[in-house]
Amino acid sequence: MTFFEELRASTQAYLLDAAFWLRAAEVTVRVLVVVAAAYLIVRLARKAIQKLLQQREKGLVKLDERRLGTVSALLGSVVGYVVYFVMVLMVLAQLGFNLGPVLAGAGIIGLAVGFGAQNLVRDVISGLFITLEDQYAVGDYVAIGDFTGTVQEVGLRITRIRQWTGEVHFIPNGSITQVTNFSKENSAAVVDVGIAYEEKVEEATRVLEALLARLRMEIEDIIGEASVLGVQSLGDSAVVLRVMAECKPMTHFAVARKLREMIKAEFERENIEIPYPRAVVFRRENGNIGE
Repeated sequence: MTFFEELRASTQAYLLDAAFWLRAAEVTVRVLVVVAAAYLIVRLARKAIQKLLQQREKGLVKLDERRLGTVSALLGSVVGYVVYFVMVLMVLAQLGFNLGPVLAGAGIIGLAVGFGAQNLVRDVISGLFITLEDQYAVGDYVAIGDFTGTVQEVGLRITRIRQWTGEVHFIPNGSITQVTNFSKENSAAVVDVGIAYEEKVEEATRVLEALLARLRMEIEDIIGEASVLGVQSLGDSAVVLRVMAECKPMTHFAVARKLREMIKAEFERENIEIPYPRAVVFRRENGNIGE
């Protein structure tokens, strides 16, 4: 009997062996059960994490709203990695593989990867500390190095931020040494407005204070003190008054624009002059200079 005949005979014996098919069906069912159980565990764990974070006010560790998405996604990813790794090991065990050499090989590979990917390990550790220390979260407006923008993703390895002009930057967490977060605390809208030297500073201050008192009721983004700080500078053609209003985080740009618009309208209504550059033209006619 030739080799191919023996191979065909053995293959036919396997295919016609009822016990083989029963074992294959049993292994298949076990593998499907393991995969389904892992998927279910990951979904339930992520929902449990979200529920626990949403009930943070009742516990000792409290998180604000802007951290929920970041911490929830990060913990969910960690749970997914662990559960799916265990699932792969269980599937290999059901398929008849000896896990001892597999785990030993995985340990050696992990050690080699650890030496060869030190930057990756540094990025992951930095990402954990960024999240635990609440340096920034998804939705925050931050400055990281030379980049400024809105945080779109805080991962274990990278941070993704988007500039207002549309550019998206991917920054390794291990390279982040300094962060400026503009979204953690209230911001201040500061507006400098000039009045003519002929105008009375006291009258302009009274008009501005009355306007600010009204705007505090009309503009929801103004949540704190809004006042006239006083004379900021004496310019070449104007006395500059400084106005400040405390606002919600990252709303000071819009509030400052609204303040300038309303101050100009109010000064026009009260006949308070805002000086601007003027040009005087002299014409020479018949040897005489005339204006």
